[in-house]
Amino acid sequence: MNEEILVGLASVAALGISAQWLAWKTKLPAILVLLAFGIIAGPITGFLDPDFLMGDLLQPFVSISVAIILFEGGLSLSMSEFRKIGGTVLKLITFGVLITWALAATFAYYLLDLGLEISVLFGAILIVTGPTVIIPLLRQVRPTDTAKSVIKWEGIVNDPIGAMMAVLVFEIIIAGGFKSISGHAGLVIVTTIIDGTFFGALGAGIMYITLKKHWIPDYLQNPVTLMILIAIFTSSNLLQHESGLLAVTIMGIILANQKSVRVKHIVEFKENLQVLLISTLFILLAARLQSDALSYINMNSILFLAALFFVVRPASIYLSTIGSKITFKEKTFIAWMAPRGIVAAAISAIFALRLEQEGFPDAAQLVPYTFIVIIATVTIYGLTAKPVARLLGVAKPEPHGVLFLGAHSWSRKLALKLKELGFKVLVADSNWANITKARKAGLETYYGNILSEYAIDEIDLDGIGILMALTPNDEVNSLASIRFRDEFGTSAVFQLAQSATSNRRENDSSEFIGGRTLFSNEMNFEKIKEFADDEELQIQINEIDNEFSFKEYQKQYFEKSIPIFVQQNDTVQPFSLDNPPTPQPGDKIIALVTGKEDEEEESTAEEPISEH
Repeated sequence: MNEEILVGLASVAALGISAQWLAWKTKLPAILVLLAFGIIAGPITGFLDPDFLMGDLLQPFVSISVAIILFEGGLSLSMSEFRKIGGTVLKLITFGVLITWALAATFAYYLLDLGLEISVLFGAILIVTGPTVIIPLLRQVRPTDTAKSVIKWEGIVNDPIGAMMAVLVFEIIIAGGFKSISGHAGLVIVTTIIDGTFFGALGAGIMYITLKKHWIPDYLQNPVTLMILIAIFTSSNLLQHESGLLAVTIMGIILANQKSVRVKHIVEFKENLQVLLISTLFILLAARLQSDALSYINMNSILFLAALFFVVRPASIYLSTIGSKITFKEKTFIAWMAPRGIVAAAISAIFALRLEQEGFPDAAQLVPYTFIVIIATVTIYGLTAKPVARLLGVAKPEPHGVLFLGAHSWSRKLALKLKELGFKVLVADSNWANITKARKAGLETYYGNILSEYAIDEIDLDGIGILMALTPNDEVNSLASIRFRDEFGTSAVFQLAQSATSNRRENDSSEFIGGRTLFSNEMNFEKIKEFADDEELQIQINEIDNEFSFKEYQKQYFEKSIPIFVQQNDTVQPFSLDNPPTPQPGDKIIALVTGKEDEEEESTAEEPISEH
């Protein structure tokens, strides 16, 4: 028996992470692949039985995992965003929630043949809009800042609200139904809000003091945060059912928006933990579905889904945003973004089990119907969000632009060439003379220390997807590369090789402490400066074709050129030490070239660089 449990738990982890990787590879929504893996492993093949694997621990594990996920969501909410769209968000989490609840419950009652109490509970569960699905989708779609902020805030804050409303309905059902409501409903809401707010502020305060006073060593800060998070969640829940979800969300928001202590390392830890928890939870919950779950897919459930897509969500958005400054196109896009995720699955599983134990047989339908909604919304919204955003004109262009760190002579020339080719470029430097020359040349610039605390917030990175750290200071290049990894990803952050004065070990390890090394280990700033001081230096573009291959280019320009970029249609890729691009016919090489060329070649080149 122990071996069976061990194999089962190992299979859950393997299936979850494999599904995440497959989703990344195929660019499908991760939850869709996770659900497919879980359904195959559970009801279809019978390979996994979560109740056998975890027994009574399943429900507490699901609850704590959801709490950690919501805490991480709270850490991503910025009050600077809220100040811009706060009025709209408040309407969405009040009027919008009530509209969604009422309409979803009504359609569930008439179309799904659920009892009144279970229909109202189902409507409360469907209030949540799945931040675990929404945030990856927003990353993929890249909508306007306003639409992105509204959707993110609504998705994260709605989760504890939906849980609270579900608790309210559950308490009423257990107490005897809606005929005996009296003042009980108001008491549950008030108690939940008070308990959640108090414990959330308490948890954030404890974390703030311990970090501010340096009472915890660095290697224990993440485990202690996790311990305090679980303690706050559990304590709040003991006083009021499911108020812990509100508590951990508030705790995350407070920690994210204070400026006195650094919590970035905690955010990174929770993001990594979130991937593991989501992978595990969806495999377990999908595998718990009964083999007859497919029988719930019928004409009535399809009509119910259509109502969610085309009536419930649009009504909620359009009615609750009357009078807001959000454009109609942004409202329409927001109305087409309401996928349900792990919180809806977890809440439905928890309350269905409790209500079945209390003698409500209709409650068994909550889980299959919830998973039908999750699968349908994730599939349709996930596959259509990007085309819809483009159709409405609320999607930002793909970030193919380049941020040049260092506004010296040859860096400015490269930036100007990319700008002429239609790419967005931004040049940053703390040297006022260099920035002045860049501005006079017509380049977009940022003057200041790129490593300052507020630099990323001040720089407009829309359309920028690559960092080229080209300063003569190796430490600045490495630190800037580390700083911008979160913005662009490790594969899109590049820096020059360490200077000749650096020791061998520093040079070999530069790619691990900073960005990807450009060109070669020997091609550092000093070497390029010597090359660039040639007054006949030109920035030249050569197109590769079947007759003029990249090998021919290397032979012809060996020792008198430094290839910088390969232009492939509407993208540019820098030449890097690791995994350099291999230009194909139709691609263009943008390079620094020295020496006199024939007239045909000079016709495509820039004027010689005369500045030193």
